[in-house]
Amino acid sequence: MSHYVYILHSENIGRYYVGESAFPEERLKEHNSGKYHGSFTKQSSDWEIFLTIECTERNQALKVEKKIKSMKSTNYIKNLKLYPEMIEKLLNL
Repeated sequence: MSHYVYILHSENIGRYYVGESAFPEERLKEHNSGKYHGSFTKQSSDWEIFLTIECTERNQALKVEKKIKSMKSTNYIKNLKLYPEMIEKLLNL
């Protein structure tokens, strides 16, 4: 089963959130519903999927998620969407 790294964006707070799931559309609904009490995404309810990255397995998705989070960079996230070759490099970690 494929796993995905998903990047959400909230226009209200101007922030991004990175996560992983086999079902990113369902996870989006959960984030917007406030299901995750005390979580970062609780700050807003207008999250939209900015980007999804399909991975072959959960371990790969976790590595990609960790790398993106370690960059701590909005520009890096924006560039992932602009330059697909960056995603290819991530998938080969």
